[in-house]
Formats: sequence, structure tokens, C-alpha cells
Amino acid sequence: MPHLVILYTGQLDHEVNMTTLCRQLADAMLSVKDEAGQQVFPTGGTRVLAYPAAHHAVADGGAAGRAAGGNGDYAFVYLNLRMGRGRSEATQQRAGESLLAVAKTFFAPVMAQRHIGITLQIDVGPEVFDAKHSNLHPLFNKA
Repeated sequence: MPHLVILYTGQLDHEVNMTTLCRQLADAMLSVKDEAGQQVFPTGGTRVLAYPAAHHAVADGGAAGRAAGGNGDYAFVYLNLRMGRGRSEATQQRAGESLLAVAKTFFAPVMAQRHIGITLQIDVGPEVFDAKHSNLHPLFNKA
């Protein structure tokens, strides 16, 4: 952990490169520092995964939105960062602000063309069961 999962309305696949967004968000996660200036998220444990929703309903489907200038083809992006316990509230806030800044910049061109909602939520343990099996961490723990 940490894992950032992105759920989004599928029509965005035709408008943006979600792999690029995933990389940008992972890089942002890896740049977050704690109060002591230490990297908050382990390189080998940082994951960003994006899943399109082939079927969705966003807002009112356009009825009231059309009256306000929308076309009813609304898009939505939900980013959920799940991290283990032990990080300060200030560190969690910095992580959230950093990720939201990346998402806002990335989607700015799309938001200039269509109506889109973006939500970022951070969840922190407690885990009921937390087991890991990986050969990724040793790649990044070489001193």
C-alpha cells in the first residue's frame, strides 16, 4: 500500500490518456514528504489503477442540465487513495492536495469542453487483515 484507484465514466477514454494520468499521480505520490522530509509512500508499494465504468448515470441525465447549458453527457472521475495508518493528518492533507492538483491540471482541457465532476477521497486503515507478498520492494530498497 498505498493504492490509488480511479473509477471513471468510460466516455473519457476517447478524450484523455488514463495511463498518463496514472503515471502523473504515481509520481505525485512518490514526491510527497512527511514533516521530517522523508518520502511518505514506498516506491515499490505505490500503485495507481484506473477502471472505466462502461455503464453509468451521472446527475440528472441532462434534463435540468440542458436548461442550464449542458448536453447531458456528463463525465465523472472518482479517485480513492487507500493508505495504511501512521501518517499525520498534515501529511495526509499534503498528499490529497498534491493529487488533486495533478487531477485538476490533467482534466482542465476536458473541463473546458464538457461537464465533469472530480472527487478525491483518502481512506486510512484500520485493516482487518493485511498480508503482502511481493518481489517489487527489494528493487527499490537497495542502498
